[in-house]
Amino acid sequence: MTKGIILAGGTGSRLFPLTRAVSKQLLPVYDKPMIYHPLTTLMLAGIREILLISTPHDLPGFQRLLGDGAELGLEIGYAEQPSPNGLAEAFVIGAEHVRGGPSALVLGDNIFHGASFGSMLRRRAADVASGRTGCVLFGYPVRDPERYGVGEADADGRLVSIEEKPEKPRSDRAITGLYLYDSQVVDIAASITPSARGELEITDVNRVYLEQGRAELQDLGRGFAWLDTGTHESLMDAGQYVRVLENRQGVRIACVEEVALRMGFIDADACHALGARQAGSGYGEYVMGVAEQFRG
Repeated sequence: MTKGIILAGGTGSRLFPLTRAVSKQLLPVYDKPMIYHPLTTLMLAGIREILLISTPHDLPGFQRLLGDGAELGLEIGYAEQPSPNGLAEAFVIGAEHVRGGPSALVLGDNIFHGASFGSMLRRRAADVASGRTGCVLFGYPVRDPERYGVGEADADGRLVSIEEKPEKPRSDRAITGLYLYDSQVVDIAASITPSARGELEITDVNRVYLEQGRAELQDLGRGFAWLDTGTHESLMDAGQYVRVLENRQGVRIACVEEVALRMGFIDADACHALGARQAGSGYGEYVMGVAEQFRG
């Protein structure tokens, strides 16, 4: 799997006034921009060709931050979503980017963390790329599944039902904002009709794979964290989570330079140079330290 999309659009209205002047996905989660989290999620899956979709107003900010991705060994392109017309519209806007092969979609405000997360992602991406399955969704146990899209799987992990904010959920697995699809997703997204709220729903795309018997639900259970950052409280919770782990363990979560180095996208000299450009901060010092340790 080589292609990925980050959907970082929307108005962020639940975070007003923070997001009146800046994209939600450019806000800090403790020590780095929120967008670093979905970006490194795709990188950990082995994806280097990435399309970032956002509003015309916010795209210049992402371009200033990430550029074309070359310094991280990536190819980052940009596309506009003028209005929030649904998650599945990402595959309409990004059709030429992903057409002809498997791809991943991650939402710009979702944070994933856990031991062996990268190896699990690469394994599931390989399952899609090989044709063993057409779609992999990621389910996370929550106390209040009635607030989410909920997936139910059989003992083999095959998806058997999807419900959107059900009154009586059939499982406690919320569908997270990370999706792996085969090449059919472009045609499927183009074929669905807008919902009652006028959006192209990702749940409708997933239901097509479900009806084909080609959808699986990967459980993110004990040992994993899934956080979204749509409210002031959840944004603060995410920052606290990152702060505690980083300060306790001495490592940085979603450090794009470190992930690029460990994935083999760049070498230690390039990583050190990226750190040196930020040497006035603890983050830059950490990146240089990672490069020096890698050399050793």
